Amino acid sequence: MLPREELLKGVENRDSIARVIDQAEQAIKTWEVVLTDFLSPPELAEMQRVFSRLTEVQLLPWGGYPQAERQRVAIARSELPLDQSQVSLVALEIAGNFLFDPATHRDFLGAMLGTGIVRDKTGDIIVLGERGAQAIVVPELVEFLTMNLQQVRSVPVKTQPIDLSELKIREPKKKELTTVEASLRLDAIASAGFGMSRSKMVDFIDAGDVRVNWKEVTQPSSQVKSGDLIAIRGKGRLEVGEIAVTKKERYRVQLTRYM
Repeated sequence: MLPREELLKGVENRDSIARVIDQAEQAIKTWEVVLTDFLSPPELAEMQRVFSRLTEVQLLPWGGYPQAERQRVAIARSELPLDQSQVSLVALEIAGNFLFDPATHRDFLGAMLGTGIVRDKTGDIIVLGERGAQAIVVPELVEFLTMNLQQVRSVPVKTQPIDLSELKIREPKKKELTTVEASLRLDAIASAGFGMSRSKMVDFIDAGDVRVNWKEVTQPSSQVKSGDLIAIRGKGRLEVGEIAVTKKERYRVQLTRYM
């Protein structure tokens, strides 16, 4: 048995991580590959932190394409082979003419949930402008959504499965920049990366809108390190790259901003 209480100590997403621990124990016991529902980025990051201490099991997250935010996780004993094909996913096309009534990600998600399904069974939704959207779901929802998802906003839609290779993925826009700072404080690095004043960044941090590696951080003085991912609600993400110390003992930091 896994050390459940020890693993759950200090965990934010306790319910979802507890479910994954149950599934990991099942995978160990049955020698089968067990699949989770879709997990959000904070849940995935926390799950990987928790399970990094264990050698009995291996985890393979996959959401249908490399940049997918919401992913299912295949869990197996560490002795078993594991690959992406074992993570069961289906892509759906939600096609309609949205020229005169444009729909957002929230509209498509709302219409899907309005059929009675739960969020955990749905992955990413890729909005295609006036042509509709594509969504990734668990296979058991395909027939149900094909029959029941018939309208988004005022627009009639036709919902049908497509191959994952037909997903129309846009590469994220990114901007590379370098900053030189006196410290590696979160407020200093993030304000430089997002191009805003330090005081404005402190407001975002105080309001709980800033996450580092998907964990909420409320201390402006928190230290960042190479490899950290800083996300601000509604503003995008910032990846901390190489950090070097200058002759004047300041920090030269490479940053990548994803918009």
